[in-house]
Amino acid sequence: MPGEKILVVDDDHNICELINLYLTSQGYQLFFSHDGSEALDVLKKENPDLVLLDVMLPVINGWEVCRLIRQKSQVPIIFLTARDMVEDKVQGFELGADDYLVKPFEPRELVARVKIRLKPKGQSSGTQDSLLKAGNLSIDILKYEVRINGSIVDLKPKEIQLLYFLLLNKNIVFSRELLLEKVWDYSYEGDTRTVDVHINRLREKIEKNCDACKIKTVWGVGYKMEVF
Repeated sequence: MPGEKILVVDDDHNICELINLYLTSQGYQLFFSHDGSEALDVLKKENPDLVLLDVMLPVINGWEVCRLIRQKSQVPIIFLTARDMVEDKVQGFELGADDYLVKPFEPRELVARVKIRLKPKGQSSGTQDSLLKAGNLSIDILKYEVRINGSIVDLKPKEIQLLYFLLLNKNIVFSRELLLEKVWDYSYEGDTRTVDVHINRLREKIEKNCDACKIKTVWGVGYKMEVF
């Protein structure tokens, strides 16, 4: 039985060969695009389960490709790029990426990250509730929908995951490092600004309209979701 589909968008053919070697051995079906415009066409045709995306691409760069994908799809996106500045990582997450891996990378780490992103496919969350509520706010993590007073709030996938995690663990304080581990699955070498950016976005989009919860900063520690 064919495995999940992965679209690899990279103009470096050597990198593509390396990715193909390691991921096909895990049973995944791989599709390759070498420029941003072609990638959007393949995405529409093949409907992949995950996208590995470079930033520096011909025709349309990876930032714009990610933005265009997020207008129509919540497919997991992992940036795979040589751009290693904190600002680049933050921009990637703000555009809706689920993960960010810097070249040169260890192939086994790439395999592990891909497996984590695809693991929820067809698996239930066990004892966790897929639908959480706090007053007029509701989160359906299976549908990736957040609603306030019944209306959908426009949130990026990682913002939804962070909001869900905080609400699931309401009134518990989490450090930025622990949030990176729990929500992003990996520690980004102390790059805790990623968490701050997402918290600020959630506050802008959620708190003014939510009647029963708010995200509180616990100075010197981290953040918690207060439900009242």
